[in-house]
Formats: sequence, structure tokens, C-alpha cells
Amino acid sequence: MKSGRLIPIIILLNSVVFFLWSYGGTENQEFMESNFAVSWEVLREGHWWVLLTAVFSHNLFFHLFINMFVLNSFGNAVEPVLGSKYFLIFYLIAGIFSSFTHALVSAFLLGQPDLPAVGASGAIAGVVLLFALFFPREKLLFFGILPLPAIWGALIFVGLDVWGLISQAEGGGLPIGHGAHLGGAFCGIVAYLYWRKRLRV
Repeated sequence: MKSGRLIPIIILLNSVVFFLWSYGGTENQEFMESNFAVSWEVLREGHWWVLLTAVFSHNLFFHLFINMFVLNSFGNAVEPVLGSKYFLIFYLIAGIFSSFTHALVSAFLLGQPDLPAVGASGAIAGVVLLFALFFPREKLLFFGILPLPAIWGALIFVGLDVWGLISQAEGGGLPIGHGAHLGGAFCGIVAYLYWRKRLRV
């Protein structure tokens, strides 16, 4: 199976935006927060482009590294199946939708409309779900240790995100964008239902 041609470009774009976060002082931080971090408040101010720009935005190296590692691992398997054009369309739709679900969940479930989020995690969750549905029997190392069929690994991750979101709604949980992850995963399921007959997978 050929590797995806778009994955290195997506990784490069994410890396460029990461360095933009590190450039300059307070003014730059304010600019980046207004234009590269998604929240319900920012959307209410009319900055709708953050639904897209936040998907390519990381301000912590570890976050960037983990997301790009996972994207490279799964995206290189999914892109050849869809073709580069349709993979890009899927990736952008999953990313935009996951940004919106984060903003929606933060405002109306968590009561924090100003809670910002950055990162490709939602779009990548869509890619992982699509991989698991296309190749359900492929073995994954869950948390890098436990070998599981891809479909079971994906379902466990979705379950953890549901549990994490419930915990956040109750005032606990970790500072993770579970709403974005679930939005991206939903896009992965919808894309699979659309493509499975056309690709006969």
C-alpha cells in the first residue's frame, strides 16, 4: 500500500503554526488565541475561520508530536484508500466539525463558552475511526502495550472519550477535548458508511 502524499504537508503546516505560537510576545499570543484557538466566545465574535485554523494549531510540542505521530501512522493507510483529494476533504470536514463540537459542548454542556481548544486531535480521531472500520482486524498496540484488533481499540477510545466528557460535565475529568474527539469520530463513522459500498471494503 502506498504512503499518503498529503500527510507530510499536513505535518509541515502544523509545525509552522506551532512555531508561530512561539514567536513574539503578548501581542502575538493575543493574535494566536483569537485566530488559532476555537471557543464558543471566539465564534460569537465572528471569527469563524478558527474552526479550520485551530485544526492546524498546537502550542505545546508534546501535543504536536503525539498528534503528528498518530496522523502519520494511520493517515498513511487511509489516504491511499480514499485518494489524496477525498482524504483532504474528509480531514478538513472532520477537523471543522470537531472544532464546532468542542465549542458547542463547552458552551452548553460544560458551561464554559470561553474554553479554548487547539489541535488536530478531532480530525485525527476521524482518521483513526475510518482506519478501524476499513481494517477492523488489523492489530493495534493499545497505549503502546496491549495488542488489540483495530475496531476494538477504536471503540475503547470512543468509550473513554464518552466517559471523560461525562466526568467533565460533572466538574471533574482531565483538560482534554473529548467533545472534539467525539465529533471527529462521528465524521469517521459517517465517511465509512458513505464509502464502504463505493470502495467495497
